[in-house]
Amino acid sequence: MTRARTGIQGFDEMLGGGLMRNDAIMVAGPAGSGKTTLGLEYLINGITRYGENGIYVTFEEMPDQIFRDATNLGWDIKKLEDAGQLRIICTSPHLITATGPRGGILDDTIDFTKAKRIVVDSLSHLEMYVGGKEFRPEAYKLVRYLKRKGLTSLLLWEATPTHGQSFGVTEVGLSFLVDCVIVFRFVEINSSMRRALGVVKMRGSKHDAQLREFMVDTGGIKLSDSFEGYEGIMSGSPRKLTVMDEAVERFSQPFASKRKRA
Repeated sequence: MTRARTGIQGFDEMLGGGLMRNDAIMVAGPAGSGKTTLGLEYLINGITRYGENGIYVTFEEMPDQIFRDATNLGWDIKKLEDAGQLRIICTSPHLITATGPRGGILDDTIDFTKAKRIVVDSLSHLEMYVGGKEFRPEAYKLVRYLKRKGLTSLLLWEATPTHGQSFGVTEVGLSFLVDCVIVFRFVEINSSMRRALGVVKMRGSKHDAQLREFMVDTGGIKLSDSFEGYEGIMSGSPRKLTVMDEAVERFSQPFASKRKRA
């Protein structure tokens, strides 16, 4: 398999068939937007559908909390852990990149599980612990380590954009380290909060650049249609296009295609 499929209907199609193997993928978004759910579903589907064991590393939540959240979504991850297919590791950020005579804290777990997938929750907590100029070198060290181990990794990042402003992934200062950037966003439409998902960057692969609406329900992430008829979704304050706006957009599309070909 040249791709690490997430098993989420519609999402693998957005990714051009799935995540590129051995890549480091940043999943950025505000608290409660669905990052942890995506991480768990990626690991669970990897085990149950594609025969790829996984590891979930957390710097904040205790394993019992993760088991509880997974149960609420209809997943029995304790069963997967008992079978040796999944490992939940709760540790301190500074230990994740530390090495000793027998290697790093993850070495034995990776060897035991023969893991191919890993989720790190989160780089934000690593930054809080390391801080300053040391953060980027530590993050780089972690990314290189995961790649050397042959893991396709999801690196969660909690980022809350200012209301009314675009979500700037580059402000994180890590987009150059990772191969793919997936962004989650809350969107207010008609006085209700909705969720948006977009693939901002994917090195070495074509991908769908449309923003898609999704919801979190039993069984995980349910992807639906793009936000047709709206603009400014990434700002968090979208504007519904008028009939005139849509007519101008349709009129300009052929000219835009000619400019790209030129």
